Amino acid sequence: MAAAMERVKSVLERRPDKGLHDDAQATATWKGGTRIVASHANGTQMATDMPVEFGGTGDQISPGWLFRAGIASCAATTIAMKAAERGIELTTLEVKANSRTDTRGFLRMEQVEGGFVNPGPCDFRLTVRIGANAPAEQLRTLVNEGLGCAPITTAVAQSNPVAIDVEIA
Repeated sequence: MAAAMERVKSVLERRPDKGLHDDAQATATWKGGTRIVASHANGTQMATDMPVEFGGTGDQISPGWLFRAGIASCAATTIAMKAAERGIELTTLEVKANSRTDTRGFLRMEQVEGGFVNPGPCDFRLTVRIGANAPAEQLRTLVNEGLGCAPITTAVAQSNPVAIDVEIA
């Protein structure tokens, strides 16, 4: 992994313009009710559905969980890559992503003091469990540096604007 990262870094140092690229598109297709199937161009699919309380079947993961899974996976990946880059052999790496959301926002309900309740998560917490043959402070630094270049975690922290195009079928 470290050698591959060095090769890419070497290319990007010579050709920084090659760093900006379009990410793989995710396509979500409605399948009835609250069931949605998200697809990747390589054929991978992931079904989501809402809990029974919201009219779903509750037999699939929710889109919110998929979002948290993406954050946790992205964070773990970048931490593992930083460890490899530094020659640190991990023995344990687990990232848990938690958030709290006010359901009233999802239902577009108003706050008592006026205005709508925010439908997005109120807060996020990542819990990183890491083990390696390295001092604790070095591992804390490794985690912070890994999270500092984790695309999804950074996007959440920076609250990037979302452009919306509507195509009428």
